[in-house]
Amino acid sequence: MDPIGSDVLGERTAARGDLVWSPSSERIASSPLHRFATSVLGGVPERPTADEAEAEYDALWRWSVEDVGRFWTRIVDWFDVPCSGSPAPALVGSEMPGFRWFPELRLNYAELCLRGDPDRVCLVGVNEAGRREAFTRRDLSERVGRAAAGLRSLGVQPGDRVAAYLPNMPEAVVLLLAAASIGAIWSCCPPEFGPDAVVDRFVQIQPKVLIAADGYTYRGKVFDRRAVVERIRSALPSLVATLWVENLTTGHPAWAVALSDLEVEPPIGPARVPFEHPLWILYSSGTTGAPKPIVHGHGGIALEQLKAHSLHAGIGPTTRFFQNTSIGWTMWNILVSALALDASIVTYDGAPDHGRPDVLWALTEELEVTDLGVGAAFLANCMATGQRPAEEHGLARLRSVGSTGAALPPEGYRWVYAAVGPDVHLRCNSGGTELCSGLLGSAPILPVRTGELQCRPLGVDVAAWDEAGHEVLARPGELVVSQPMPSMPLRLWGDTDGSRYRESYFSTYPGTWRHGDWVTMYEDGYSLVHGRSDATLNRDGVRIGTSEVYRVLEQVEGVRDSLVVDLSGPPADLGLLLLLVPVRPDGDLDALAEVVRRELRAKASPRHVPDRIEWVGGLPRTLNGKRLEVPVKRLLGGTPLHDAVNIEAVDDPRLLTDLVSQLRPPAAGGT
Repeated sequence: MDPIGSDVLGERTAARGDLVWSPSSERIASSPLHRFATSVLGGVPERPTADEAEAEYDALWRWSVEDVGRFWTRIVDWFDVPCSGSPAPALVGSEMPGFRWFPELRLNYAELCLRGDPDRVCLVGVNEAGRREAFTRRDLSERVGRAAAGLRSLGVQPGDRVAAYLPNMPEAVVLLLAAASIGAIWSCCPPEFGPDAVVDRFVQIQPKVLIAADGYTYRGKVFDRRAVVERIRSALPSLVATLWVENLTTGHPAWAVALSDLEVEPPIGPARVPFEHPLWILYSSGTTGAPKPIVHGHGGIALEQLKAHSLHAGIGPTTRFFQNTSIGWTMWNILVSALALDASIVTYDGAPDHGRPDVLWALTEELEVTDLGVGAAFLANCMATGQRPAEEHGLARLRSVGSTGAALPPEGYRWVYAAVGPDVHLRCNSGGTELCSGLLGSAPILPVRTGELQCRPLGVDVAAWDEAGHEVLARPGELVVSQPMPSMPLRLWGDTDGSRYRESYFSTYPGTWRHGDWVTMYEDGYSLVHGRSDATLNRDGVRIGTSEVYRVLEQVEGVRDSLVVDLSGPPADLGLLLLLVPVRPDGDLDALAEVVRRELRAKASPRHVPDRIEWVGGLPRTLNGKRLEVPVKRLLGGTPLHDAVNIEAVDDPRLLTDLVSQLRPPAAGGT
């Protein structure tokens, strides 16, 4: 299909970002990505210039999608993946869904994560209460082996589900790897989830063992979860045992087994399983309806994470990687996977601003972090509050900052290079829980442009399509993947005939993965993410990504938070509705509303100006900090609260009822 070029797009052609960073020839030459390209392409300059590096990456990506089976076989060989059996055939079938990867290969994700220098620290656990623990790889391997033996003693066999309700603590890493070692299937929820949200997830997978902590702390407040664990346990009749992790108190209930009592068996090593043996079950956000239980395999996750961490992020044995996340976000699984590169990882249990607004930057200095991962909202908040991390902390070892979870506005890029460091690699990525990786990402040999993601990841045949299934360039389209990826879900748990899986990802373009994001792709591989495609705004027949609105509003002084939804037509007929949270509720909101309209008109377009602005006391988000555009749109459109949103997935449900009270039916006299 011939892509539609920018010459026919008129005002919808997106302006390109400004260049804010370009890697030196030395940095390019020393990167694992360049070494991999040299081995594959041949004739690559030893110390390429920036222009040569861009051409190098383009050639490498095209090679990687010409024959995806050949590319992933090369990944197995390049990273010397511990395995048995034949890597051929790599891919059986190419129809999506229905393909199979490496049917003759056996490996174990835990074996991959535990190999490396036994004497090097590989895991550092900290929390906001002052806990500090460090584990060498020998320490970690010993604990994993004993925990695996303990799980076996409880009757856990390959294919059994092990469900965890834990804070982001080292024990979670140990127990994930222990479950994986024996071929059990891991699944987890963070302790801030209420009992209904946990049961909604775990009841679908019928776990054999529940692992739970007694509680956690957040912003200095203690949350005792013992009664919640009792409720969860009573709602899961499939359980044969509950494993207790002491975090706040000592001792355990009579009906539980203490982790310390379990880790007394002689350690056992990882057992290799088929490439597509289930590794873990992750969940969709579950903001509307029951969360989808997404099953990933040992081999697919192993290969995707080796590629992403090493080639796209430059992570390796000299890396200390700190990703700020909870155990319930796919970024936690990605953090743990960095162990496969002999890297050191940091787990942090606590608030990013407990006691001081710069906690993460202080930890980055204290723990000598080389690669920091955060959400885009965190960086936006640092910028809004005037933080200057490089002036206040020793960040000399920091070489990259990763941003994900939402689109980072161009001003966020500029802030990173002005306030964090002029030579850090800002790695903006967009992907999802469904793939446990990125579909649009970064590369350390490419320049960084404001607002843009640097590349199409290797082995990912990604593009933007219009409604007819034609590729479009330089204007928004649906994000699609045209060829199989190893980390695509094996299935959705309980979806016996595959109908739910096909309907979720392959119904719009049969045989092609539709991810649900609205993006602009450029010919050079750079891209812009505009937001979820089911939340895009239709203005006079032109689709607008919600992120285009947020990018402007994040620069308007006096606006704390925002949410935009399109409620044109019945039953609400509110047009384009913009909900704003003011910094000062007692300020001149009429004047501020005019500033908002003027800025949107000048910096975006007249189509971005809302029909109605409403000032609200607060806006709810998911427990992972994402905006609730679709649930709020449904709610304000008349859908009952219990049908519009899963309350247990919302950080502050009271804000939803406040919105209903204020805006449904439409209140008269809006701004």
